[in-house]
Amino acid sequence: MSYPIEPLRSDLNKKDFSCGKQLLDNYLQKQAGQDVKRKLCAVFAMTEGTTIIGYYTLSNAGINREMIPEDLRKKMPASYTDLPATSLLGRLAINEKYRGKGLGELLLLDALKRNNQVSQAQIGSMAIIVDPLDENAEAFYKKYDFISLPDSKKMFLPMQSISSLFKP
Repeated sequence: MSYPIEPLRSDLNKKDFSCGKQLLDNYLQKQAGQDVKRKLCAVFAMTEGTTIIGYYTLSNAGINREMIPEDLRKKMPASYTDLPATSLLGRLAINEKYRGKGLGELLLLDALKRNNQVSQAQIGSMAIIVDPLDENAEAFYKKYDFISLPDSKKMFLPMQSISSLFKP
């Protein structure tokens, strides 16, 4: 079955969302709508009717050039102290009732596709950054070849890798 992924709407049932991580549940239930209004992030929800199956957030970000591996750093102009990233994928969560169906991967792919489209046509970007909440989230992103940033819990995936996923 296919579920739409769209910007968070006020008519969606946020209060019943439960992914098992209080921080992620509380964010969606209490803060996400305000963050969207303040333009701090965009929130995208996978839905079934008014039920939120899962969600993720995107906001702008950058990477200090000294944090990326040397082989990538050598390819970037020295004049860039901060390298542009289309987005920080700050949160990604799946409702416990829908776990084990590969929907987290679908949310991640949707986020990557949105970033790829924007980077191809509208905004320069060399990567997407993620901020894993815990070791389980870190292991999830490692499966998709995200690279750890030293001295940070954040990880990134180069836009070249992302673009190769969506070649016609």
